[in-house]
Amino acid sequence: MQAFRLNNQTDLRFGPLKEADLKAAVSQFGDRVLFVYGGHSIKASGLYDRVIKALSGLHVTELPGIAPNPKIDSVRAGQKLAKANNIQVILAVGGGSVIDASKVIGEAANYDGDPWDIVRDSELGKNTPQLPIVDVVTLAATGTEMNINAVISNPETKQKLGARSSRTPAVSFMDPTLTFTVPARQTAAGAMDIFSHLCEQYFDREPDNDATKGMIEGLLRSVIKWAPVAIKHPDSLPARQNLMWTATAALNGEMGAGNRNGWSCHPMEHELSAYYDITHGVGLGILTPRWMHYVLTTDPTTTALFARFGRNVWHLTDAEDEDLAGHAIAKTLAWITSLGFGMTLPEVGIPDDKNFAPMAQAAAKRLGNAYLPLDEAAVTAIYQASMTPGLA
Repeated sequence: MQAFRLNNQTDLRFGPLKEADLKAAVSQFGDRVLFVYGGHSIKASGLYDRVIKALSGLHVTELPGIAPNPKIDSVRAGQKLAKANNIQVILAVGGGSVIDASKVIGEAANYDGDPWDIVRDSELGKNTPQLPIVDVVTLAATGTEMNINAVISNPETKQKLGARSSRTPAVSFMDPTLTFTVPARQTAAGAMDIFSHLCEQYFDREPDNDATKGMIEGLLRSVIKWAPVAIKHPDSLPARQNLMWTATAALNGEMGAGNRNGWSCHPMEHELSAYYDITHGVGLGILTPRWMHYVLTTDPTTTALFARFGRNVWHLTDAEDEDLAGHAIAKTLAWITSLGFGMTLPEVGIPDDKNFAPMAQAAAKRLGNAYLPLDEAAVTAIYQASMTPGLA
């Protein structure tokens, strides 16, 4: 195993949300609050009214309208509000996009330049003091509630980049019942994001990291089991509980502990989202089985790990590793397809390959340390394979 340091300071509150607890968590940092949220769903569900009630007596400034694949303009707006109102603490209520935007706003409040600088320069982000973040999670997906990561899009430059905060959220409230009203398509996309986070850390060249791989296998089995239940029965408490906790555990730092390689599918998907603003989890669902197929057919040394994946995650019993590996990828494709979203790029609004060259060029810059290093030609091949159904 590689040496690692793990220091996660988030106060995680899993269970029914209580207004008094929320107010206490926020007010411990001050009484000037920036309340960040997304669209109409928070109001339709009644959560907005509960939050406003909890914040009574505090000075609240609102920043609504954070979109999926959060845009830098929203962060800039938040920076202005934070500075103008002497904000002391940020309350983010929503999914990963809302919390990601809030993380960068929290740093931008203490930065005099363009917030995009913080996104582009991870060292600047990690070294810029951040306002405390308190969040209420409403979607099981990104795990951002317990890590330092944030992903922000810049439509002007056609970039979607990962940023690094100086610290994790101070307090995260995780009430699985708040996800009962999440539509099936969003539940599916969130589940795919969780699945991908786990696979990105599972497929790694560190040979002796058995403890971490074993934990990932358990979490993969959880999302495989419970995602279809949550899609079919949205008010299933066990399904929502397990998905929410799996999302957090997948990306709170533990599952990557001791690894040596970088991620593979996320850099490629970020280019799809940057150019076409597609749903992140859907893009990952399209790319992941094609990436697996490309890796296995390109590098036979990956067969053993794909076979273990088939044996321990999918409970396959093929006698030969080669058969196990191929069968595991087929099972992965079938499970993702069962989630119900489009499985080719044309189905999600990418009709041709006209942007593949610049997309592949940008993605390849971040794939030199991937499980299988990918150059521009390899990324383009995976994009091309994603244009048609099945595995080439």
